[in-house]
Amino acid sequence: MKMLGKLLQVFALCLLPLAILLELMGLLGRDELAHMLLMMVMGMAAFGMGRILEGFGTDAKQ
Repeated sequence: MKMLGKLLQVFALCLLPLAILLELMGLLGRDELAHMLLMMVMGMAAFGMGRILEGFGTDAKQ
């Protein structure tokens, strides 16, 4: 559970720079700003979910 939370956080932290890069390269299509905003919101949600899952996880040493 803890590892899944960490992976979600890393995914979320990589999503925003990817959205910016795609927007700068013009690969998002006609609605560039809307797609970038959607990717930002999804990144925030993934980070929050990852943080919650990481908090529910337990250490193996305990």
